[in-house]
Order: sequence, then C-alpha cells, then structure tokens
Amino acid sequence: MKPSRRGFLKTSIAAALAGPQIVRSETLGNDTKAGANSRVGIGYIGVGLIAQGHVVSFAGMKDVQPLAVCDVRDWKVKESIKNLEQRGHKGLQATSHFEEVLANPDIDAVCISTPDHWHAGVALAAMKAGKDVYVEKPMTLTIEEGQMMVEAEKKYGRIVQVGSQQRSTVHFRIAANLVRNGLIGDVKEVYCQLGNFPLPPKEETIIPVPEGFDYDRWLGPTPFYEYSENRAKGAYGGGWRCYWDYGSRKFGDWGAHHFDIVQWALDRDDTGPVEFIPAGYEDNKFHHYRYADGITVWRDKKPNHGHMIRFIGTKGEVHVSRGEIASLPKDLVRHRYGPEDIQVYESKDHRKNFIDSIKSRKPTICPATVGHRSATICQLAGIAERLVRPLKWDPVAEKITNDAEAAAMQSRPRRKGYELPEIG
Repeated sequence: MKPSRRGFLKTSIAAALAGPQIVRSETLGNDTKAGANSRVGIGYIGVGLIAQGHVVSFAGMKDVQPLAVCDVRDWKVKESIKNLEQRGHKGLQATSHFEEVLANPDIDAVCISTPDHWHAGVALAAMKAGKDVYVEKPMTLTIEEGQMMVEAEKKYGRIVQVGSQQRSTVHFRIAANLVRNGLIGDVKEVYCQLGNFPLPPKEETIIPVPEGFDYDRWLGPTPFYEYSENRAKGAYGGGWRCYWDYGSRKFGDWGAHHFDIVQWALDRDDTGPVEFIPAGYEDNKFHHYRYADGITVWRDKKPNHGHMIRFIGTKGEVHVSRGEIASLPKDLVRHRYGPEDIQVYESKDHRKNFIDSIKSRKPTICPATVGHRSATICQLAGIAERLVRPLKWDPVAEKITNDAEAAAMQSRPRRKGYELPEIG
C-alpha cells in the first residue's frame, strides 16, 4: 500500500531528527551475521546494470541488511529480489515508488542507481528523510542540483558517497600521490580518454510501452516523449546515455570518472576550472578546459600511450588506467614516501568505505562536496559542446560569467509533479 503524503512527511521528519537507526540483527531473524544494533538497513533504488554489482556487494557484507528493492521496471525488481533471496535475504520490500522505500523506518541508507536525471530528486528526498546516500556518478544532471546536494548533505548531516569508485582503487591513488607530491614537476597538461557515443536517432521508432514499465515515472522531471526502445534503454554503449535530457553524454559517462581523478590529483576538490573550449569552435580539434594556473585538460587528445589518463609535468609523466599505471621515469611508480609527504585519502573498497562512514559519521572518500565539483566539470563541458562556444566559469561564485544563454542552462525546467524537494 502506498503511504499517504502526510504519513510520508511524518516518517521523513522523524527519521531526520532521529539520525541513523542501525537495524538489529535479531529483529531480522539473522543474528548469526553481526551483533545487535550493528547492521545497516539498505534499500536499492534503480537496479539495472551497475546496480547489480551494488546489490551483490552490499548484500555480501556482514554488517549490511538489504530491505527493499525499487525500480520502475517490475521485472528488474523481481530479478533483484530473487537474487537476494538466493543469498538468504527474505521479506524484502518491492516497489516502483522510491517514496515507499524512504518511508520505511528500518532503512538507514539507500543506493541510487537510476539514470542521471533522477539522481538529485531521489537523493535529496532521501537525505531529507534521514537516510544516508550512495549515489551513482555523475552525482547530478545539473549544476543547480549539485548545489542543493551540497546544502542538503550539510544541513541534514547525512553521509554521501558518490560512485566515483576509481578513487578507491590503488593505481589511481598512486597516480594522485605522485602528482600531489610534485614528483613529475609542475603539471602542464592532462589527457583524458572518453571515447564517443552515437547520436540519438533523428526519428525515433515509437512502440507500445512494455508491460510492467512505468515509463512516465521513468521520464520523471524531463520532457515527455512517446516511448521508443533506445530512449529508455540501459546500455553502457548508448541508450539513454546518448540523450542530453537524461545525462551529459560522454562527459557524464567516462568524464565523470576521469575528470574526478584529475580534480583529486591536482588537489582541486573544492574548486574547478575557469574556461571551457569545445571541439569545433574556431580551429579547436579537441574539447579542453583550463584552470586559473594554466593547467589544461584535453579530451581524447593523443598520444595517451594506451592509458585513460596521462598527466604531463615538467619533470615526468604519469599514465594511469583501471588496473595499470606507468610513469616517466619508469621507476617513479615505486617511489617510497616519507612521513612528511602528502598521502591522499585511502579507501580500498568504495562501497565498504560508505558503510564504514555511516558507522563512524566521518566523510566518505567522495562526499557530495567532491561529487558536485566533478559533476560541474561534466555539465559545463556539455553546455559548451551543445552551444559550440567557450564558457568562462567562476568556481567561487559557481556561475558562468560570459554567456547568459549558457548560464540559464545551469538548471533545467522540471515537469509538474517532479519538482525538487525543498531543503528546510
């Protein structure tokens, strides 16, 4: 039964005031896994693609108890419920409305793996309801949404982990430490390999909405379009990721990962670039953005020596990808650090870092403040690409300063009934 608006608000306010309530294992009939009052009750909101890894990983932690599965596709809910039941988790809440998950008082945290256009709406409501939040990257679809996420994280005292999991892997951590400690000298340029998505079809093939799919709710705050398979398709190689309505194309895909590592390595997590120049503007062959000190980050410029990210400094280079790292000079990657050297935040497991932070109430490796700055780069790059002209950005005021049309794109209109929650 769907909770009433009054009941939902009452539950949300009470949860926000009470703070995290860790589920007692004996209450769940599973006291063999962890001690009393030590288990984090989690709800999954959006269970396609990357979420399947979240479902299995969180469920396998002895201090986590899956309690709810939510998706607008009923077959996705059934698949995930079956998966969890096979792992010994029974009595799970199943719903297509995330509000019902947030109204569940036994749920302490949610894992949000919806398409990008739903991230902020769900995450803000979750924080307001007193839940901690793991939200996939990019954290938001718009800059305005990101600003609200930062405000909510602080106001409600919630733990937020953005799914920029490269920060929790050893090779990217090594790269960040090498750059931070000046071991390649002054960084001048960075190359990031993003690749390309196909453009959406010029004419969509309109077909009936599949049974069991709440397509209108999937569209949510975005403009209404008749259903086509490609528009709502979850696919790493395209689908909804090709459309500006639901994401930032490749900037919001691989850019959200690689630009995040650039921010981390350059120690810019609390600021950002000042200029964005799109490919196709005048004689520019490659999209790039620039920081105030002149460091330039290029998209898809080569040679990248076969790596995802290439840091170029005055004394050497660092080349890093998932699962591998190289440097010039070659032995630089084996550098031993002393007690006075910089060591970045170390997390060896992104999801476990989230659960540990829920318990300690200490920030995750990628909280909303960090996720917002990285997502902002993706969003600004996307605006520049769409307008095919350069943007000037004030990272302190967080405003586009040279283009009124571009500045208006820092937010987007939302369909009636899908407004963002007020923070208060």
